[in-house]
Amino acid sequence: MRVATDVGGTFTDLIYYAVDHANGRSGPVRFTKVSTTPPIFEAGVFDALKKASISTSEMDFFVHGSTVVINTITERKGAKTALLTTNGFRDVLEIGRANRPDLFNLQFRKPEPLIERRLRCEIVERTNFDGSIAQEPDLSVIPGIVQKLKDEGVDAIAISFLHAYRNPTNERRVAESIRKCWPECAVVASHEISREWREYERTSTVVASAYVEAVSRNYMQALTNRLSLSGFAGTPMMMQSNGGMVPVEEAIGNPITMIESGPASGIFAASVVGNITGFRNLIALDIGGTTAKCALIENGHYNVVTEYYVERDRRNPGLPIQTPVTEIVEIGNGGGSIASVDTGGKLHVGPKSAGAKPGPAAYGLGGTSLTTTDANLILGRIDPTQFVGGEVEPDWQAVSAAAQPLCSVLGCSEQELARGVLRVATANMANALRLVSINKGHDPRDFSLIAFGGGGALHAVELAEELQIPRVIIPVNSAVFSAWGMLLSDIRRDDVRTLPMCFDLQAPGRILQAFAEMERGSRSDEHEAVSFEYLLDLRYTGQEHTVKMAVTKEALSPDNISEIVERFSQLHEKSYTFRLDADVEVVNCHLVTRVTVPKPSIPRRQSFGYDISHALLGSRLIDFDKKGVHDSRIFDAQKIDPSGIVVGPAAIQDPATTILIPPAYQAEMDDFGNFHITRETA
Repeated sequence: MRVATDVGGTFTDLIYYAVDHANGRSGPVRFTKVSTTPPIFEAGVFDALKKASISTSEMDFFVHGSTVVINTITERKGAKTALLTTNGFRDVLEIGRANRPDLFNLQFRKPEPLIERRLRCEIVERTNFDGSIAQEPDLSVIPGIVQKLKDEGVDAIAISFLHAYRNPTNERRVAESIRKCWPECAVVASHEISREWREYERTSTVVASAYVEAVSRNYMQALTNRLSLSGFAGTPMMMQSNGGMVPVEEAIGNPITMIESGPASGIFAASVVGNITGFRNLIALDIGGTTAKCALIENGHYNVVTEYYVERDRRNPGLPIQTPVTEIVEIGNGGGSIASVDTGGKLHVGPKSAGAKPGPAAYGLGGTSLTTTDANLILGRIDPTQFVGGEVEPDWQAVSAAAQPLCSVLGCSEQELARGVLRVATANMANALRLVSINKGHDPRDFSLIAFGGGGALHAVELAEELQIPRVIIPVNSAVFSAWGMLLSDIRRDDVRTLPMCFDLQAPGRILQAFAEMERGSRSDEHEAVSFEYLLDLRYTGQEHTVKMAVTKEALSPDNISEIVERFSQLHEKSYTFRLDADVEVVNCHLVTRVTVPKPSIPRRQSFGYDISHALLGSRLIDFDKKGVHDSRIFDAQKIDPSGIVVGPAAIQDPATTILIPPAYQAEMDDFGNFHITRETA
């Protein structure tokens, strides 16, 4: 049995399939969902295993994605952490950058550092920009610093020295000295986390990594121990933010790589679906219980960047995290997002969420705020008889009680309020989709929208209409799509090294040498069958930021410099609408190492020759907002054959989600069980 679990803010998803090792065939993929169980998140994993009747002794593979890292930072529940840095640089966290998200927003606020000033210590040492050691650290001061931090009750220490990305010798010596003096304390040095320049971002990253180290380690060890005690004999794998996985011990050593583990696997799964269906230009949208995430996939590929910001919004530039992350835009709009009215009488949806407990008012678990899920119920978009897979009967009294205060303030009915809530949620999500498409130089009309997560299929068509996207794809297993993506992923490691140089005749040799050194250090097991991908971060001389470009070893020769420069200029022009007649610089060498693991086959859906009427369950009134209220036919997704066409107004239901088909649209199932929604042909 091969199993994947994804712990979200509201639900914990589990997806699994059996493998017959005698003939190498994989059985059907099955899934289940349970409520997330904060703060003991591993309990939800075992609730899901129990619900699916899976014995851990049957499992020979287990991969896990979790929100524990990001939640620890946003909720400020990490370890009491200290920073040890180069003399004169203790305030780099406070100074930050002058990067206001909205230049004219007078409510701008700088991010609150994770470490207060009195716990930031300095040490006299210096490494030059070229990696040469100008001054070795005085290790005699370490015992005094350690005693001070012990007296302060510190649990973790982050070390970030100037230019340690070029030469980590000073950092390494100080870290070893502290570990000898204080072996019980978690010590994290910046070169162990990031070998990329930018002093503020690198310091922020190592601080965040030390801050979450104890919580994430305890969580992963508790999960691992419970799996082992219940009979699992393998090594758990942990999903990373780059769309790949690593063994649990690697994740414990560098937990910040898990900051967006669940969403990244969903984006990877979307690229797989695009490749097998032939629609390789996709805008991926994942609507969960707490947030909505989106990313752009062009020609089957998605971007992995090393710039991520926690808590970034219109008033806050966020805490920078310098780790490989699938390029995602995330907003606080999901099924559990709470509707509210501000003092000016304006309706808002999110970013606050009802979470798993108490959840939306309709759950009947004590929720008193109206959420997006409640609004969908009021408008008939969710079948009350199949609410939460038919396991929960909606608490209509609680829904009305949650809606009434908002209705009184706005002077509207429950139905009008529900329409307003969904309009605001749609507008918020559409803005996020624009950030990954139009703002990056892409025309949404050239893409298809692939929507997944529990709420993706409910909002997809309205969003596609807003951005004039011609096709919506609701993939098979869409309600547990991120967990499914974990079963399709490989082991992946990213190594980024800052090596600034002019891209001249000598550059290819230096780049190839750097990649060779990174390759030697990237293998955790010399018997692994690995493949490598080579990327360069390039920029014009005088610029601040870069454009990432894939290269091959064969192309890295002095004879191909002009060709590589031209490719870079084309990418730059696509992203920023201009090119320059200027020299080009290399900033970073980025090596991706992949180790292939077994995956489930993606079978074609069996056809039984049924007419579409065989899947008809009945009808109910559905409010499609501006398209009116319609008596809509309801279909069972499990009984629809490939090439079966459902014409709107209609809804297609499976145990974990509802696909809305508005008037003038139709949905057709492809050979793999994915639904393609387009405007109805004449």
